[in-house]
Amino acid sequence: MTLLRDPLLNKGTAFTESEREALGLRGLLPPCVLTMETQAQRVLTNLRTLPTDLEKYVALNALHDRNEALFFRVVVENIDEIQPIIYTPTVGLACQKYGLIFQRPRGMFISSRDRGQIAEILKNWPYQARLIVVTDGERILGLGDLGANGMGIPVGKLSLYSACAGVHPEHCLPIVLDVGTNNEELLNDPYYLGLRERRLTGEAYDGFVDEFMQAARKTFPGVLIQFEDFANHSAFKLLHKYRDEACVFNDDIQGTAAVALAGLFSALRISGGKLRNQRILFLGAGEAATGIADLVVSAMMAEGASEAEALRRNWLVDSRGLVVGGRDGLSGHKLRYAHADQAPIADFLTAIKTLKPTAIIGVAAVGGAFTPEVLKTMAELNAQPIVFALSNPTSKAECSAEDAYRYTEGRALFACGSPYDPVKLNGRTFVPRQGNNSYIFPGVGLGVIASRSRLVTDEMFMAAAHTLADCVGKDDLAQGSLYPALPRIREVSVRIAAAVADVAYQRGLADGPAPNDVKALVQSLMYEPKY
Repeated sequence: MTLLRDPLLNKGTAFTESEREALGLRGLLPPCVLTMETQAQRVLTNLRTLPTDLEKYVALNALHDRNEALFFRVVVENIDEIQPIIYTPTVGLACQKYGLIFQRPRGMFISSRDRGQIAEILKNWPYQARLIVVTDGERILGLGDLGANGMGIPVGKLSLYSACAGVHPEHCLPIVLDVGTNNEELLNDPYYLGLRERRLTGEAYDGFVDEFMQAARKTFPGVLIQFEDFANHSAFKLLHKYRDEACVFNDDIQGTAAVALAGLFSALRISGGKLRNQRILFLGAGEAATGIADLVVSAMMAEGASEAEALRRNWLVDSRGLVVGGRDGLSGHKLRYAHADQAPIADFLTAIKTLKPTAIIGVAAVGGAFTPEVLKTMAELNAQPIVFALSNPTSKAECSAEDAYRYTEGRALFACGSPYDPVKLNGRTFVPRQGNNSYIFPGVGLGVIASRSRLVTDEMFMAAAHTLADCVGKDDLAQGSLYPALPRIREVSVRIAAAVADVAYQRGLADGPAPNDVKALVQSLMYEPKY
């Protein structure tokens, strides 16, 4: 019975006659032996009869809890259909409803009441983790403070690490640092499973996170730690504090940057322009916007622009309007893009008319912000305007794919944060693809794990962006797709992992000398979901 209840070992009805005899399973299973293929088809048949994506999420979560190999087999072979259910956009709703749909715990919940005992608690985890995705739940997607309900995000991210890049599930550990929540609705929700108290702040918060970091690195030597969905004020601080001493990265800042930069490279293959000559206007000025802008500046400089020239070509709009020099209350990450010689501009449309950008990138989680007027103005200014509506879930998208193409007369070079169906316009079919971080972070993580790199650097994300763009073919570009087809994701992740590992070996960050074939090393470590 113990074997049947271990999701890493359980095969269910696929245990063979000889295995049932040897492992004491006779009588505990129906007599019919099914193949994994038949099991997977049965899962899909049942899944497709469910009326809502949330019910499908719950069903897949239950499968994940009882049979990991079968779960990942279903995901890998049906990634286009399943990824939007186990990750964005459905995972956002699942986090909001987490207490209601909770069935079995997955990962670890470490609360602020556990201060002084975190190292002992981590020892309760039964496996040797090589990859941790951790959140404190304060900024879950575009949905805000969801506290302990945010566990759905680390679980979803790590599912994609295994499905998209073959990181073994046994090496993956999702963690929520439960420091309370300021969400009144959750504090009054009878089904909320987290601490019912206000968020820990200040030195107490910093000390708690630091204790976790030290304990995690001691308990799991060499572990890669991904910070996920922390609020801006914590995200930048934690990344800057630990990036030069520990193997860490922030996907919201660095992963988003790499996938957006790859999309820009692809768009410019269609329009024929140079990145250093683009003028980019961001709707948003938080982790995603400044992360993308920083990597774009580095890429512009690699094309020969000076830092001052590159900075001048990147502009931010936040809730108070255009970020300009001299404005009160600017936080550190915005100051680099607060251009001193520009008068304040209150709204996004006026900023477009004034600055005449070649690209607009939405990362502010303001649904519908790319209005028809915004899109039409971009089309008036540019033969092929670059329009990236990257916020998710879908309710927070700046515009739909259909609107992006319709209001630019089919000339937009479009990428989205949530999935959209193909769009038919004027006799042409456009196939928009997500600028989803799942194209980047699984390969980066696999490359870091394979090389046993001591740090994760911006150079690795630059290499990942170039590699992802190189994976986009002419047929993709011809239909308006700025990213490769999702079913190619494991192939893409291998190439990104090899590029990242190459950087680690070249910069002396890896544990040991480079192998003769880095790609072969990467592939040898990949988990294959089969019995």
